[in-house]
Amino acid sequence: MQRREFLNSLGFGIGASLLAPSAVLAQSSSTDVGVSTVRAGDWKGLRKLFPLTHDYIQLSTFLLASHPKPVADAIEKHRRAFDENPSDYWHENFLTIDSDISNSAAQYMGGKGENIALTDSTTMGLGMVYSGLKLQAGDEILQTVHDHYSTDMSLAHRANRSGVKIRRIALYDDPVNVSVEDVIARLKGAINRDTRVFAATWVHSSTGVKLPIREMANEIERINKSRKSAQQILFCVDGVHGFGIENQDVSELGCDFFIAGTHKWIFGPRGTGVIWGNDKAWAQTEAVIPSFSASYDVWMGRASPEQVPVGEHMSPGGFHSFEHRWALPEAFKLHLQLGKENVEKRIHQLNQQTKSGLAKMSHVTLYTPQSSALSSGLVCFDVEGIDPETVVKRMHKKGIIMSSTPYRTIYARFAPSLLNNEQEIETALAEIRAMA
Repeated sequence: MQRREFLNSLGFGIGASLLAPSAVLAQSSSTDVGVSTVRAGDWKGLRKLFPLTHDYIQLSTFLLASHPKPVADAIEKHRRAFDENPSDYWHENFLTIDSDISNSAAQYMGGKGENIALTDSTTMGLGMVYSGLKLQAGDEILQTVHDHYSTDMSLAHRANRSGVKIRRIALYDDPVNVSVEDVIARLKGAINRDTRVFAATWVHSSTGVKLPIREMANEIERINKSRKSAQQILFCVDGVHGFGIENQDVSELGCDFFIAGTHKWIFGPRGTGVIWGNDKAWAQTEAVIPSFSASYDVWMGRASPEQVPVGEHMSPGGFHSFEHRWALPEAFKLHLQLGKENVEKRIHQLNQQTKSGLAKMSHVTLYTPQSSALSSGLVCFDVEGIDPETVVKRMHKKGIIMSSTPYRTIYARFAPSLLNNEQEIETALAEIRAMA
């Protein structure tokens, strides 16, 4: 039975006994899933929504989120419905729910829901964007030496397949002394006539540096004004370590593509992510994985490509962990309840406390800038005479979970988040102080 006929038969044959598609997201935030709201800026109340163990001070929660109660409740609601009747539950919701999720993402991050594609991770998003860009052999993608493995390999795989050139530049040498002027000068000096894409990372998990994306975008826009449309540069940003911290509308950030997982600072379901692209960027990109959206109707001859929102067309199809993806709006709602401005202020406050404390220790070398304009939620440092991985192990024995940077140059790393408080930061600092 074809799907529209199936849906029609559901409507006539079963009627009110099934949920209407529009009720899915509304029910996931209703009172039947328990008390799951917090007041704006209520950090103690927020912490109570997490099952995260209190046996440790958690200074590495950015890696993979513990599910807060509203997200966990929504996951369980969807999981239960799928387990009870997977065929009916999927058929009654799949036509509309991706659009609902994208719209909820747009309410949080800015832009239009139709310009947002849904993915499983930052890595999937990077791979999709860089694989799908309409580039020719000899075109250049300019990237930085500060990017994560996932960006490096997505670009390397693209170059191996298509003959696109990859060139890497350093935007700074000494991260703690990075400046906007130096970053812009290096960017401007590196762009040449073959450059078609600039790939960058908003917040570097290698050093804690937050790039001045808006100023960089302004420089790229100035260069593009002197170029024909086919030669203009697309600005693509891995935004995962600013997403969920910075009070920023991504449609005003200045980049053309913004790619991020939502299972880190956003506290979204594990295995979820988003790609936002402006109209110009999506027009220069091909789909990599077939979508199960209205694109399916185009294939069946029931719709034209123009009727499919670009974000839906670019969202990978197939069967996913739907109970996770469909619970994603709860994470955005939770952050909006807390207030984006409050979230940004709180995380920067705890990070500033951390950096100021480390900077006073003569046996510690701090690599992350003190300025909140050039840093965000990650603090990277060295302890004299102790390699970073040993620092992490010693802290773990003291009941403090931190991390080291997974790069060729390794630093110790704290990531103060909304789930921490001032006393926990002081306790962690005291243990670093005791390593002198």
